[in-house]
Amino acid sequence: MSLMAVHATYSQEVRKTEMSVGHELCTVIASKFKVPQLTPPPPKPSNWKRGALLDMGLTQTSFTNWAAGGNPSLAMNGAVNMYANYAVKTLFWESRLQVAYGFIQQFGAQNKKSDDKFILDSKFGYKAWGDKFYFSTLFNFKSQLVNGYNYTSDTTRVLVSGPFSPAYASLGVGIDYRPLKKLAINFSPLTGSMTVVNKRTLRTRYGNLIDQKVKLKLGAQLKMDYSAKLFKRIDLITSATFFSDFLDDPQNLMVNWDMTLTSKLNKFFSTNIKTNLIYDDDILIEDSKGVAAPRIQFKEIFTFGFSYTFGEFKK
Repeated sequence: MSLMAVHATYSQEVRKTEMSVGHELCTVIASKFKVPQLTPPPPKPSNWKRGALLDMGLTQTSFTNWAAGGNPSLAMNGAVNMYANYAVKTLFWESRLQVAYGFIQQFGAQNKKSDDKFILDSKFGYKAWGDKFYFSTLFNFKSQLVNGYNYTSDTTRVLVSGPFSPAYASLGVGIDYRPLKKLAINFSPLTGSMTVVNKRTLRTRYGNLIDQKVKLKLGAQLKMDYSAKLFKRIDLITSATFFSDFLDDPQNLMVNWDMTLTSKLNKFFSTNIKTNLIYDDDILIEDSKGVAAPRIQFKEIFTFGFSYTFGEFKK
């Protein structure tokens, strides 16, 4: 081997050693520094909460050579309950829409409505003092979706209600008191209310004059909302409203009390019992003798069927 070749080989070995030492030095220095984690910041929590509950029930009955007798029938009811709530430290805004419809079809007879409601509630509150008292404004609207009838026979029916016949709307200003998380008591000493009866023939039935499409009322209102888990799978929701009309017999309270018991069987099925009690001395109801007078109204609906929630639904 020539002298030049020996020198070249020696130079390459020296450079390799120098690069190896430099590489190790860089590795040691780099290990002393932490590489920053480039992760996006977590999203800010929303002040809005939204959710919905869908309930559906279906019952079908048929008979073939059935000695005890009976009428084939199909019954169905459905309900949608949606809410949207906004809350910060000093104020809240809560809105809820409830829509329900049910019918019973007895084959050979007329289709009969078993449930029908359209209710919109909205409440705005601004912190007054402490953590439990809020200045509030409360709005409520309720009516029904289709005509309702009383049936005197399988072929004869009498119209007793319809869309906007009647419809009720109220707007109250007052105080909202929340002593518990699941309890709200709203007192509105200044509440305006109106009863709308679009169909002329039904106006006197709901307290309006025959030529009075809209009847205005001014009074005070007390509304209480409460919900609780009674057992592991049974929930209670109840709401009661009391209204006194300063302009017409203030001692006669209008009462509307709703209550729902729900038992969630699994993710898709549940049973529930819904009741509604109403007393309004403006509403005249005939008894079996045809005498019309104010009476306590009561409705009860038992449902077993499909139930599903969307979003952050809270009853």
